[in-house]
Amino acid sequence: MRAQLDLSGVAYDDPWDDPDVVVVYLPKFDEYGLPVRDGGTSMVVIGHCPWCGARLPESRRDAWFDDIERLGLDPWEDEIPADYHTDAWWASSLDPAAFADSSRDYVEPGKVISPA
Repeated sequence: MRAQLDLSGVAYDDPWDDPDVVVVYLPKFDEYGLPVRDGGTSMVVIGHCPWCGARLPESRRDAWFDDIERLGLDPWEDEIPADYHTDAWWASSLDPAAFADSSRDYVEPGKVISPA
């Protein structure tokens, strides 16, 4: 999956327009998806790697909206704190020791498409 998300050789200014980019990753929600080529940043969320079939992490989208609601914010009307535009809102709570022996191939945020 890491090799498919590496955008170092992308020829387009906007990777969402690049037909060679077939999987995107949104760190904010920890989601992987297949981009919808409609001129926007829509994607079809996937639960398994299309190449090896490995289970991908559960989406954190619902938790994101729950946290925003807990903060008393409206995600469509209010200004959202900076940490909630990246994976900082959930990644800081992870225990690195829990993943020491993990086989999960983590994706580096600088190597993926993010609409932010």
